[in-house]
Amino acid sequence: MKRKWMAMVLSMTMVVSLLAGCGTVGGKSEENTNNKSDTENLSDNQPASNGSDSDESKVYKIGICQQLEHQALDAATEGFRAALEEKLGKDKVEFDYQNAQGEQANCATIATKFVNDKTDLIMANATTALQACAAATADIPIIGTSVTDFAAAGVVESNDVPGRNVTGTSDLAPIDKQIDLLTTLVPSAKKVGILFCSAEANSVFQAEQAEKALKEKGISYERYTVADSNDVQQVTSNAVAGCDAIYIPTDNTLADNMEGVKNVTVPANIPVICGEENMCAAGGLATLSISYYNIGYNAGIMAYEILVNDKKPAEMPVQYADEMTVKYNSEVAEALKIDMPSDMVAIEKEE
Repeated sequence: MKRKWMAMVLSMTMVVSLLAGCGTVGGKSEENTNNKSDTENLSDNQPASNGSDSDESKVYKIGICQQLEHQALDAATEGFRAALEEKLGKDKVEFDYQNAQGEQANCATIATKFVNDKTDLIMANATTALQACAAATADIPIIGTSVTDFAAAGVVESNDVPGRNVTGTSDLAPIDKQIDLLTTLVPSAKKVGILFCSAEANSVFQAEQAEKALKEKGISYERYTVADSNDVQQVTSNAVAGCDAIYIPTDNTLADNMEGVKNVTVPANIPVICGEENMCAAGGLATLSISYYNIGYNAGIMAYEILVNDKKPAEMPVQYADEMTVKYNSEVAEALKIDMPSDMVAIEKEE
């Protein structure tokens, strides 16, 4: 009887052990099955990560700060947008266009907005806009355009090796060639007035270059500076009273007020040589002009290289226009009774 009882105890012990062992194994098996299921679900529902955003799904956010509205700057912005839309596709780029209306404080506010919005890149159109954006961030890539000299504006270490998060395209045309044009069309000029806005750093730079070129030709000159648009008519009147011709560089304030300049200079029979085509079309006589659309377009190509090909602005030299054309305003030429050389191109009037 005792042996039967012991056998029953031993059998029950073995059964309990087996059940416990099976429970443990079963728990592990169930846990492993669940883990495998989770992994398979992750694989089914989530793309494998390669450590970077997918270029195919990326939509680039670009902030555009334009200093003010006039034809030259508008053309540069148009060219910039066209280049990026062509290279990326219209559905892969979003532009936040902001016009500062010529106010430095507005430029700073716009730049701060772009930084807070964490835009992928900033395009700054004209010098004051570029200076404000460069002051706002050292991290977000910045492409400038319609800027005469980036180093003189204080936004890069040098035009050849920017060394910062800033690069872009310059609107500098050869000042000495523009002065050559002036002396060709007005060979009797003994004194030239240089008309520009003293608040624009790039205009000051160009005025200095014009003075150097005139001095080398033995022609006297005088600066006539405006502080803002309110001064244009009076300062222009002073210039025509004391000079035989006027030179105006690529100055944003004067570009926005060329109609007023024309209303003073044409009745006084004083020819004006301008820094770019749109200024000339609005009231000048002639220009050795670059295309603002083209420099804007080239700025867009530079932006693409930064966004897609990981180029660094610090290592990208500032680019310059490679094509220039001598053009003239036929209406002003006729009013001043000046016969233009046959190889010069008349500016086409907009319909």
